[in-house]
Amino acid sequence: MPAKSKAQQKAAGAALAAKRGEMPKSRLQGASKSMAKSMTEKELDEMASTKRKNLPEKKDG
Repeated sequence: MPAKSKAQQKAAGAALAAKRGEMPKSRLQGASKSMAKSMTEKELDEMASTKRKNLPEKKDG
């Protein structure tokens, strides 16, 4: 599933890095922390690799 906003894409990238061991899980906060717990590495990779060009900064609503 692609990211719906730049903020969501960044959070997925941080969660993916922690899941892969590239950064400590203790540094995760908010959405990225819950994403790391609830999503698979494949799901995070799909979301983090979303092109950012036409995404809004934050999702409405």
